[in-house]
Amino acid sequence: MSDAPEVLLAVGTRKGLFLARRRGPSGGSAGGWEFDGPHFTAQAVHSVGILPRPGPVPRLLAGGDSAHWGPSVFHSDDLGASWQEPKRPAVRFPEDTGASLERVWQLQPAGPAEPDVVYAGAEPAALFRSSDAGETFELVRPLWEHPTRERWMPGGGGEAVHTVLVDPRDPRAVTVAVSAAGVFRSEDGGASWSPSNTGISAVFLPGPAPEFGQCVHKIARDAADPDRLYLQNHWGVFRSEDSGKTWTSIGEGLPSDFGFPVVAHPRRGGTAYVFPLNADADRVPAGRRCRVFRTTDAGGSWQALDTGLPREEHHGPVLRDALCADDADPVGLYFGNRNGELYASADEGESWHLLASHLPDILCVRAAVIG
Repeated sequence: MSDAPEVLLAVGTRKGLFLARRRGPSGGSAGGWEFDGPHFTAQAVHSVGILPRPGPVPRLLAGGDSAHWGPSVFHSDDLGASWQEPKRPAVRFPEDTGASLERVWQLQPAGPAEPDVVYAGAEPAALFRSSDAGETFELVRPLWEHPTRERWMPGGGGEAVHTVLVDPRDPRAVTVAVSAAGVFRSEDGGASWSPSNTGISAVFLPGPAPEFGQCVHKIARDAADPDRLYLQNHWGVFRSEDSGKTWTSIGEGLPSDFGFPVVAHPRRGGTAYVFPLNADADRVPAGRRCRVFRTTDAGGSWQALDTGLPREEHHGPVLRDALCADDADPVGLYFGNRNGELYASADEGESWHLLASHLPDILCVRAAVIG
């Protein structure tokens, strides 16, 4: 047990950030975890990034949103023992845009090829790029000034860049998802962007196949095939085999193809996880049952994973960034819901344990092996 990896879990809520650490198998029972927090008391923490750094301790990034002071991005180099906030806001719109930051929805490290680069997805819908490990960010103007922007419409949660994927083979290839404008891709480091929504449904818009305007909720990249992407839409679950140029429905076999998160297994190709919700107005777990669904054949079939989850009628929806995987072996899975319940699986979803309850509304969950 002493040689097992230590797992760091970051849980952003409507009322602050909670951190948990466990040395031992990922997931597991609640007894093995030590919780700390809340940090940023009374702030909504919509985004967390875990940025690998030289040495055993990663940099933590947190997108806080104070009702009094407004949004900010904080960072910690000592696993949350202390936090730093730049004197000048890290994410800010240039004056000539006439825009002001509502919140930061995503903090996404670019990956090993660019270890100091972090992307921030913001509301109003904009992408920012940092080259100094998240201390300062610059607006990616070509996306902000995209010719279709004036026709973008906000989704139910606002108009935001909420997903950023960097191709592990080429850091200049970046994919983003915008609520509710759809998927946009750049192959030149953000100098130009193209809508990439062919095949994604938009039943609420006129016309059978709009170029943009889809209400995409989340995208994940397959571990074995970087050209394969999984997408959870407002209505529909989809797969792309060509880096997002075209999409095919893979929702058959799910109790509902509506939901918010989608997560790919970090090592096993063809394996991904979703949390279906009822598609009608109540937005609760599909069939009012708390279940994660897994595919191991890239969406050809789906299996319900509910061992250890509540069997009674359940009303806790899971938001787009509140389901995640760590990089342990076996992989640990984690999700939090709007009831303030936090669950973990030590065996890639086969069984689940309640780690915490009665937390504030859970907005995002991130996990990583450290040490």
